Amino acid sequence: MTESQQEAFHCPIPKETSEKISLSHGGGGRMMNRLIQQYIEPLYQQPGFCHQDSAVLNLDTARIAFTSDSYVVHPIFFPGGDIGKLAVCGTINDLAMAGAVPRFLSLAFILEEGFPLASFEKILSSIQKTAHECQVEIVTGDTKVVDKNKADGIYINTTGLGYVPTGVNLGPSSIQAGDAILLSGDLGRHGVAVMSSRDATEAEVAIESDCAPLDQPIQKLLTNNIDIHCLRDLTRGGLASALNELAKEAQMSVLLEDSKIPVHPRVAAYCEILGIEPYYLANEGRFICILPSSQVTQALECLEGGTLIGYVEAGDPGWVRLRTEWGTERILPMLLGEPLPRIC
Repeated sequence: MTESQQEAFHCPIPKETSEKISLSHGGGGRMMNRLIQQYIEPLYQQPGFCHQDSAVLNLDTARIAFTSDSYVVHPIFFPGGDIGKLAVCGTINDLAMAGAVPRFLSLAFILEEGFPLASFEKILSSIQKTAHECQVEIVTGDTKVVDKNKADGIYINTTGLGYVPTGVNLGPSSIQAGDAILLSGDLGRHGVAVMSSRDATEAEVAIESDCAPLDQPIQKLLTNNIDIHCLRDLTRGGLASALNELAKEAQMSVLLEDSKIPVHPRVAAYCEILGIEPYYLANEGRFICILPSSQVTQALECLEGGTLIGYVEAGDPGWVRLRTEWGTERILPMLLGEPLPRIC
C-alpha cells in the first residue's frame, strides 16, 4: 500500500507520536503541549517560562504585557461573531489574563486570491467596532496575498500590548491549596456555534458564540481589591484543559462540582448527540479566576454571572477531579487534541 493510500485510511484518533504536524497539534491538548515543550520552549530566553498567553516584561518605567496570536477559524462568519471580532477579543483577553489593561494592537492579514472584498469589508467593520468599544488602538499591521487555493480565504495575526498595574502579579505560581475556582459564565457556546455552522444542524441549535472581551470584568475585580492568584481564559481545550495545565504547573490538584458548572440546555443536548463533553469545548468569552476562598462572596458580587465551581487541593499534583451529582468522582484528563479543529 502506498503512503497516499495509507493516509486515506488513517484512524481518526490522533497518534501520540508522529513525524508530521496534525490538526491535533493545534488543539490545546496533550499533543500541543508536547509540541510546545519539546520544540518551542527551548527558544525562549525568559527564565521561568510557563504556558501563559501573555508575557509580562519589566521595562525601566513600566510593566508591559505582550502577546501574539493567529486566527484561522472556520467558518469565518458564525453566530455571534466573525474572525475579525474574534481576533480583537482574543488578543484583548490574552492580555487581560495577565491582569493587564489592553492599549495597542497590530493587525496582519493573509488573504487568498479571489476572496470577496465584501466579506473583507464586513470583517474590517467588525474589527473597527470591537476595537472602538474596547478602547484599544490598532497602530500597525501588514497585508499579504497568496495564490488561490493556497489559504482558506483569510487568516489574521495580531499582537497586543498593555500595561500591568502596580501590585498585580498573576500566575500558576501564586495558586495555593484551599483557593476557590470561579467560572465567569456558562460553557461551550463558542464551540457549538462554530460546530453547528459547519453542518445542517445550525437552525436547530440556535446558539450564539460567547465571543466577548474580558478585560472589563477582570479590571472590576482588581479595582475592588480582589486578591486574584491566577486567571485563565477557556479557549482551545476548554475548562478541562485549562485546569489540567494549571494543576500541573502549580503542582496542586483540582476538585470540581459537576452540579455547579453551568451549561446551556441546547449546548448540553448538542454535546450528548455528538458524544462530547462541554468541559472540553472552546469558549471565547469565559475565564476562570482562582482566588482565596475568603473572597468568594465579594468576587461574585463583582462578577455578573459568575459561579463557584470548585477548589484547589494539595496532593495528587496535576489531577483534575469531577464530583458528580451522585457523590462519585472521576478524572477529567487532558485530551490529545481539541474535539473541533480550527475553532479560533
